[in-house]
Amino acid sequence: MSANTPAPHEPWSSLLRARGLRVTEGRLSALDHIAAHPHSSAAAIHTALTEQQPSLSPQSVHNIVNDLTQHGLLRRIDPPDSGSALYETRLHDNHHHVQCIVCHRIEDVDCALGAAPCMLPPQTHGMRIIEATVTFRGICAACERRAETREADPEAATAAAGPAPAA
Repeated sequence: MSANTPAPHEPWSSLLRARGLRVTEGRLSALDHIAAHPHSSAAAIHTALTEQQPSLSPQSVHNIVNDLTQHGLLRRIDPPDSGSALYETRLHDNHHHVQCIVCHRIEDVDCALGAAPCMLPPQTHGMRIIEATVTFRGICAACERRAETREADPEAATAAAGPAPAA
């Protein structure tokens, strides 16, 4: 590595230090994983990181994502039917999400109407709105194709599912 090439974690290291957090391998690895796999749960992060860091406990991962969220390095989202909180590194742009109601896959959706909060409720509540969090829900193309295949050939769908359990 040349003198001008930053260390692989340098952008995260700088951000952690700027937020007053210690730079740890667990935090760096979690940030790298979440940046590459947005909308990850703490359990998924733990599973992904334990091969390289076998001593990393599930509780440690929960502490890491909570600290990083609290210090503005992660965004926590709680979409319907997801089973747990999910984390992403895409911050401060007021984007929204779309979620498949079948497989629960989640994708980012840019803000629909321009700048944050991009949607405003009636002004009867006495609050200054700073953010609008929206989750659009639907069925992804892959799940829709699987459903169409089952409808078109129920026998093939049953065979693909395997034998019925014994009574």
